[in-house]
Amino acid sequence: MVKYTLAQSPEIIFEVPGKDSAKARDKAMDQLMKRMDEGELPTELEDGFGPKQLIEVKETPTDTAGDEDAITQAVQVLSNLATLKLKVQESRTEAMEVRKAVDVLFSDNTVTEEEITRLKEGFKILKNYAQANLRYQEARAKAEQARQILDEALKSPEK
Repeated sequence: MVKYTLAQSPEIIFEVPGKDSAKARDKAMDQLMKRMDEGELPTELEDGFGPKQLIEVKETPTDTAGDEDAITQAVQVLSNLATLKLKVQESRTEAMEVRKAVDVLFSDNTVTEEEITRLKEGFKILKNYAQANLRYQEARAKAEQARQILDEALKSPEK
């Protein structure tokens, strides 16, 4: 069941079976026209009002469902953090070696073509590590909130 309303009269709801679609909006328009013809609509609509101007009314989920969704999302955030942490740890040592090698580009010492080739190949490792580290830092900030949500959900009820 999908519900529609008008911006001009949000208290009026048109219920139509099915999901939001052009066909459902046409059925809601039929209901709208019927109410207008019967004089039940307190709003005057301008010519050219069409089905696309109907506003879909979304039902707000119950608090319990919202809490469960928040817990599920919190667990996903923490799982993502764990994955990113492993990825960062695994690539850190190799990336830091490449980072040290970058300094050779800024010295006056001569370098071989082989050293430059190895360095260029290492840039991919360095880039992947840096990107993973940034994602890890962002995920860690989000995970703080996720941890609080789980801590709240895991509290035992007071007796």
